[in-house]
Order: sequence, then structure tokens, then C-alpha cells
Amino acid sequence: MNLSAIIKSWFTQSITTSIKIFKIMIPVSILVKILQETGLIVYIGKALAPFMSVMGLPGEIGLVWASALLGNIYAGIITYFSLGVSLTTAQITVLSTVILIAHTLPVELAITQKAGVKAGTAFLFRFLMGFLAGIILYQLYSVFNIYQNIPTGIERIVAIPENAGWGAWALGELKNYAIVFCYITGLIILMDILKRIGVIEKINRWFYPVLKFLGIGKEVIPITVIGMTLGLAYGGGLIINEVQQTQLERRNVCYALMLMSLFHSVVEDSILMISIGAKISGVFVFRFVFTLMVMYIFVKITQSWSEKRMERWFYSHKILNM
Repeated sequence: MNLSAIIKSWFTQSITTSIKIFKIMIPVSILVKILQETGLIVYIGKALAPFMSVMGLPGEIGLVWASALLGNIYAGIITYFSLGVSLTTAQITVLSTVILIAHTLPVELAITQKAGVKAGTAFLFRFLMGFLAGIILYQLYSVFNIYQNIPTGIERIVAIPENAGWGAWALGELKNYAIVFCYITGLIILMDILKRIGVIEKINRWFYPVLKFLGIGKEVIPITVIGMTLGLAYGGGLIINEVQQTQLERRNVCYALMLMSLFHSVVEDSILMISIGAKISGVFVFRFVFTLMVMYIFVKITQSWSEKRMERWFYSHKILNM
């Protein structure tokens, strides 16, 4: 493939991906503005405050996580921009880490269920682990008193004041969408380059012994690594395809999906969150260590469970009827 064809491919992917994302982001932006104009945002903030405050975040930031949970990461980011709330670097990192653990649930839970794990179980697992990760990371940053500054990066430039008129709001939103498009384009180019020069493959090889240590079966390790590096849609899709073609052990499929649920698309999503002010210590290092600890405990506890008990709590029957 020549250079012009590669560039054309990058641009086409950027346009296609952006359109899909904007279909979610635009309604979310309008909804947030309506909530601000009607004053309902105050009541939502108060309702969410007890939960968010445990993670050291303002109550209204619960809207950001909710947008990411129901939409995607970009929907969460655009909601954050729309709120115009100033957060410290530590708070941005906590919020980003929580979102990276639990986001795009309608789509990803459907994939998880078809791949072999109950959607309800996967939802509780991701939501509770995201909440727990946020609490722990907040406490770590507070105890060591780090990242307590208000950043002056991109998240400050694009923030739109809550009392902005509709005209100023619309212009600010257009600016946000342009920036998001640039993010998407940059990430697509970066990921393609990393694949071409073999960096992704090296990352994959590095993860192999880690997964083996956790007790995940070798037959699902290659697929798990792909899901971790490229995304749950990739890994989950491959597992669905693999289960259709071969007889993978359901327990290993469950472990692989649970791990991918907590730690996936590690390159692309981590870079995206770092670009809005989050620190790598949270969105990558902490999330990786947290995932290892959670999965080690999870595997140790459930290894002795009978297949009947695993089926009751974890296994989905959707995959059997595909």
C-alpha cells in the first residue's frame, strides 16, 4: 500500500468513526445544556454527590461518568467539557481511570454476553470495580498530596461556562467537536503506525506471561491480549468467533472477558485520557496493577467453584443460541 492510499485510509476511518461518535455526543451535549438551563443539573449533582464525593469528585461529575457508561468515552469527555467544572489533575485522573474501567456498557455488555458472560454480572463487576478503583486512587493521591494543581491544558481551553448563552454554547460545542475529530484522527494514525512498526506485537508478547501467571488458560491468551491492546470489541468479537469454531473452556473464556472488561484498549484510550489532562500513573499504571490484583483474587476464589456454580453466577446462555 502506497503513502497516498494509507493517508486516504486514515482520513476515511476518521470521518466514519467521528460520525458514529457525534451521533452520541450531540444529543448528550444538548441534554446537558437543557439540564443547566432548567436548573435540574443542581438536583442531579446533589443526588450523585454522596457517591462522587467518596472519589473526591463534585456531584455533577456523575453526569460525565453516566454519559460514558451509556454512550462512550467521547460522550463522557464532551459532557465534562460542557459542564465547565474546574478539576485538579488528580481529580481528572481519577475520573478518567473510572471511565476507562466502566464505559460504553450497552455495546460492550452485549458483546460480553454473546461471548459467554452474563450481562448483569459483567455490569456489576465493571461498575463496582470502577467505583472501587476511583476510591483507592483518590486516597492515594490525597495521602501523598500529588497532582493537586488545576491544569492549564486542553480541558481548560474547551470548557464552556455553565451560564453561557445558546450562541456561545453552540460555538464552544463546534470547537469541541473539531478537537475530538483531531483526537480521533491522531489516534487512528498513531495506532496504525504502532501496528506497522511492531510496537503492538511487542506489547502483546509482554502481556503473555502476566496472563499465564493469573491462571488464564493458554488457549484464550492470544485473544485476551488483542482485546487488552486494541479493545473489548476486538477481543470479545474474536472470542465469539473462536467459540463458534472451537471448544474453548467456558471458565477461561469468563476469566478472559472479565480481565478485558477492566483493562482494554490500553494504548488508544490511555492516550486519549492523557490528552485531556490525566496522568499515566492512574490511567495506565494504577489501572494495570488494580486489574492484576482484582483478577488474581477473582481467579483464586472461583478456581474451586463447580461448573454449576459458575453457570449460575457468570455463564451466559446467549452464546449457545447464536
